[in-house]
Amino acid sequence: MDTNGSKPTNFILEAVAEDLKTGRFDYVRTRLPPEPNGYLHIGHVKAFLIDYNTAKEFGGELILRFDDTNPTKEETEFVEAIEEDAQWLGIRWAKVTFASDYFDRLYEWAVRLVKKGLAYVDDQSAEEMSVSRGTLYKAKWSKTEMSLKPGTESPYRNRSVEENLNLLERMKNGEFPEGSRVLRAKIDMTHPNILMRDPVMYRIMHATHHRTGDKWSIYPMYDWSHGQNDSMEGITHSLCSFEYEIHRPLYEWFLEQLGEFKSRQIEFSRLNLTYAMMSKRKLRILVEMGVVHGWDDPRLTTLRGLRRRGVNPEAILDFNDRIGVAKTNSWVEMALLEACIRNDLNKLSPRRMAVLKPLKLVIDNYPEGQVEEIEAVNNPEDESAGTRKVPFSKVLYIDQDDFRETPPPKYFRLFPGNEVRLRYAYLVTCTSVVRDPGTGAVNEVHCTYDPATRGGDAPDGRKVKSTIHWVSAQHAVRAEVRLYEQLFAVERPDEIENTDSILNPNSLEVLIDCCLEPSLAEAKPGDKFQFERTGYFCTDPDSTPGNLVFNRTVTLRDTWAKIVGQSKV
Repeated sequence: MDTNGSKPTNFILEAVAEDLKTGRFDYVRTRLPPEPNGYLHIGHVKAFLIDYNTAKEFGGELILRFDDTNPTKEETEFVEAIEEDAQWLGIRWAKVTFASDYFDRLYEWAVRLVKKGLAYVDDQSAEEMSVSRGTLYKAKWSKTEMSLKPGTESPYRNRSVEENLNLLERMKNGEFPEGSRVLRAKIDMTHPNILMRDPVMYRIMHATHHRTGDKWSIYPMYDWSHGQNDSMEGITHSLCSFEYEIHRPLYEWFLEQLGEFKSRQIEFSRLNLTYAMMSKRKLRILVEMGVVHGWDDPRLTTLRGLRRRGVNPEAILDFNDRIGVAKTNSWVEMALLEACIRNDLNKLSPRRMAVLKPLKLVIDNYPEGQVEEIEAVNNPEDESAGTRKVPFSKVLYIDQDDFRETPPPKYFRLFPGNEVRLRYAYLVTCTSVVRDPGTGAVNEVHCTYDPATRGGDAPDGRKVKSTIHWVSAQHAVRAEVRLYEQLFAVERPDEIENTDSILNPNSLEVLIDCCLEPSLAEAKPGDKFQFERTGYFCTDPDSTPGNLVFNRTVTLRDTWAKIVGQSKV
């Protein structure tokens, strides 16, 4: 966002509008091109929403096309998950297609390039091709830090059209072993863009495809299939992140040589989010090695993980609007995403009282056996949410952090001799403690209450500096609560290859025997709440009747953490 609060200019919308004005296109059609080899993460969201919102802005349409060109990594499970997650975000498309839908036509176009003398079969090994393509090196005579070393032509580059057609057909029919041959475009081995140096179009893979089975023994490379699929579908604007800018000359070259519909590629900056891993390859390793509990582990920024953690799509859409569309790469703080999540949940979440680390509080002068119903506000941000009744009795549970026998500076919660308010209820004053005979730890706090202070100030006008939450002991609902922190201990985990060295050992804390107010007994998986003074929580799918599990979505803004940190210095 700009400093004045306005949204930044969207250069993509400006470019598309200009294309329509000049008549380059008379309609707008974009595409989502996910590879079905994993689950969607927060980084995909930005790209997906740019495609969707651009089409929507101009009354166009969006096609969801799965880039299923690598059968060794793709599964139907991922296809279904990607569709479901994108729909959860509110993205809608005109139709679903697959790169494999066009394998026959793509092969025909490859044959066309061979016949034009613009593609050939190369027998070099992968290592030989890598060497012959040239490399980046530092020029001693130049002020330029890096320059390109020209490539050298393959000894098979000038095969006849007839020989290339024969070999390509036999490659398709599975006559050759994997790695023995590839089909390459014939462009320019001295081109300054290394991707233009006779790029590979097809490689031999004897693998069963999740849709075409064993029909094919050759599979197209991304640079060959992607642009041609765009053309075949009449995609007007191929919107992608800046790492594909270097691919654009090749994208345009193929379409120019084929004489087909020319889609336009426009690049934007990708999402770089601190403490989030954007590499699907590394995420998959974390899942397969059991470092996390699956693609929906709430510590991951996959959409499945965010959903299980309790994040609403509206928060993600708000986050995407705030970061905007830019031409330059930059880093976005995780704190911004968390702020969007808080803003969304604050408006919608009913408030409940939950004591995560219980400490018994006994009100000595409260009548034995008496139970009152205290009126509590469901959501101060939404008057229509109304109120609820919470049982109050002689024995309560409060949070361990809300009592200190020897309080630190600026600590205003409960300690011997101090008076605090019990949320929605009475003022109480700490009088004594009971210790565990074995450890000496405080396991019970005693206090007295002022009956004249129910729900309001003391008649004599005295004030207290702190309000704490509580749960009636005899009415408490027991539950497991999972406290999640960032999975990674470094801001840029994608830059570290060894993920074991950057994992946060405190990314998950599981609390058992937490005490919740009785209204939470009816919570269903997916229900979201604000546990007062604690944070936002979501009922986990692991919950069963009588065995509730809650995930912490995000903490509340809490200045006390800063106070504690400063006192330790």
